Amino acid sequence: MNEPRVGTTNSVEAEEPPAMPERRDSLFQAGQDVWHRLEHLTHRTERTSPRLMPQEDPRRQVGPPAIELEGLTKRFGGHLAVDNLTLTVRKGDFFGFLGLNGAGKSTTIRILSGLLLPTSGKAFVAGLDVTADPQEVKRRIGILPEEITTYERLTGFELLKFVGRIYGLPEAWIEERSIDLFRVLDFTPEDSSRLIVDYSMGMKKKIALAAALIHNPEILFLDEPFNGIDAVTSRSIRLILKRAVESGVTVFFSSHILEVVERLCNRLGIIHNGRLVAYGTLDEIRHANSASHETRLDDLFVRLVGGEDPADSLDWLKFADEPPPQVLP
Repeated sequence: MNEPRVGTTNSVEAEEPPAMPERRDSLFQAGQDVWHRLEHLTHRTERTSPRLMPQEDPRRQVGPPAIELEGLTKRFGGHLAVDNLTLTVRKGDFFGFLGLNGAGKSTTIRILSGLLLPTSGKAFVAGLDVTADPQEVKRRIGILPEEITTYERLTGFELLKFVGRIYGLPEAWIEERSIDLFRVLDFTPEDSSRLIVDYSMGMKKKIALAAALIHNPEILFLDEPFNGIDAVTSRSIRLILKRAVESGVTVFFSSHILEVVERLCNRLGIIHNGRLVAYGTLDEIRHANSASHETRLDDLFVRLVGGEDPADSLDWLKFADEPPPQVLP
């Protein structure tokens, strides 16, 4: 059975992956050899190659917004998934894109990453028209999709090497950045040398995030990155994303975990039935909806997209006032 294309993970079309060595022990040894350089690299005070995410990058300081949508619309037959969506995401924003299941979040992300054509409207990423120049857009972005699909018969290190080559990175950069990413994502040498098919869900999320970051993207798209992972992995990913934003990367982030969104994001967009119903900072959204400064994001979200108060439901849940049910013999 054919392996999926790497474009499903990192939005870059590619040729088939390099041939696998016949002996897995040679792959393990290769991974060990790379990691033996880690201590030396970690304690160097100066780097000879560009940093993974440079502190100062003129491309992120000037020019058009990171993302612009103008009347973006997408239909699937008779279903209107995205309805005349217009918004702007500034460079360096940690932008939270929220909505119920089926609201149009993933469809919007797929359009912005060049994986899906809109029915009408315009989408610009890094100043580029996504429809007119999708390949150049894919060179500028990284993407962590909700469903992780990648080459599972590669090791973690092989995947990063393969993706780095797709983006034309020098071998020395690929090696150094791979080591950096494995270290900050808490991968052991053994982890980096194991086949991805043997990874846990959390490890697959982390290696997919590493693959999305290795080429130092201007914009990072994340679709439900915290689904199905443990608290330790979630914390590691949060810290990586905060560091990326501090370095100038723009993050476009979709999640149902509103507490995390409220903690991380500086600007928000809430979509409902394909239409934008709220946009701005959390305080701006509170003000627009006559809510107090203490109103939490989850309360605002329910108010904007609708939802029933469960307090008045299930009145029969009053076990203290009723005798226990009789168990039939």
